[in-house]
Amino acid sequence: MKTSELREKSVEELAALLDEKQLDAFRLRMAKATGQLGNTHEIKANRRTIAKILTLLNEKQRGDA
Repeated sequence: MKTSELREKSVEELAALLDEKQLDAFRLRMAKATGQLGNTHEIKANRRTIAKILTLLNEKQRGDA
């Protein structure tokens, strides 16, 4: 997900998306542990999306945006 798309979302939408992505991260970790994950690059992409969301949430809460 692009940062420009995330910037357009409200704090509530970002918080909901963060919950969803953290659940996805858990599912990806479990799939990797059981050997069912074929595309391991999804873990890295998901982690980076979570980091982007957290960064934007912090910016919006501080009032920088």
